[in-house]
Amino acid sequence: MHFNIENCNLCPHSCGVNRKMGQLGICRVGIDPLVASIVLHKGEETVISGEKGVCNVFFAHCNLSCIYCQNYQISDNRLSDKRWLISYDIIIDSIKRILDDGVETLGFVSPSHQVYQMVEIINRLNSLGYKPIVVYNTNAYDSVEVLRELNGLVDIYLPDFKYYSDELALRYSNVKNYRFIATSAIREMIWQKGTSFQLSNSGVLSSGVMVRHLVLPGHSKDSIQLLRHIEEEFSSNLSISLMSQYRPNQNLSKKSSINRLLSPNEYEEVVKTLFTLGFHRGYVQDLASNTYYLPDFNASKPFFDVF
Repeated sequence: MHFNIENCNLCPHSCGVNRKMGQLGICRVGIDPLVASIVLHKGEETVISGEKGVCNVFFAHCNLSCIYCQNYQISDNRLSDKRWLISYDIIIDSIKRILDDGVETLGFVSPSHQVYQMVEIINRLNSLGYKPIVVYNTNAYDSVEVLRELNGLVDIYLPDFKYYSDELALRYSNVKNYRFIATSAIREMIWQKGTSFQLSNSGVLSSGVMVRHLVLPGHSKDSIQLLRHIEEEFSSNLSISLMSQYRPNQNLSKKSSINRLLSPNEYEEVVKTLFTLGFHRGYVQDLASNTYYLPDFNASKPFFDVF
């Protein structure tokens, strides 16, 4: 498996920096892993979490710059925290402790800019006899060429398809051409895994693709366009997790149009379209979910108050 980190093209930004020599691109991550948290998490979709939950590795920084990110404490590339720069040995030991409690699934959250590090972690675990179900939990701003390298290594793709409108992607996440890039990435994921699910003996998802979409306040029309796009490009057999958990973070301007909660009518309009288009596999959320999934990465247990 080969990744070009000496002329970095791990994600569609293709910064071209030599990460081995300490050069930093948009994500501001070098060759060593930058990990903000390794935690047992029970807040993923039921078919992924099961009863025991998922061992989630939260990578720090990101290849997007979403102004509303709920993980803003760790995703902002301007932030630098020496606690995040930890050795592979410590990472492996932390993961092993959770897997040894009977957890089957290992999730990597925001891995696109740290794919090189993710693969190293997986390979080290495999060499020790650990073969967890691997989840690639991504914002879908991924390189198709890199995803092809992950074929056979990743078991579950969990992309968040954020926008239909490229104008919204530029405004809120500071990236161009998002819809084409995300569509191409998800197409590769589906080519690898199909639209059907495979379950383990304990009933948790062991192989498949589930597309997440977070409905933003004031932009239900964009969500509807996106669902139509997904149905046309792929299939209504694709599993969709339609999220209502949006909650503005403290960094948003008071004047921002998305500095408010999602209204019931906005979400219900999108849910209605979901079923009208024939999507029949996946999840919808209760509107109260905007209080359930708020992590605090300054705490030792970011999700402790919820789970």
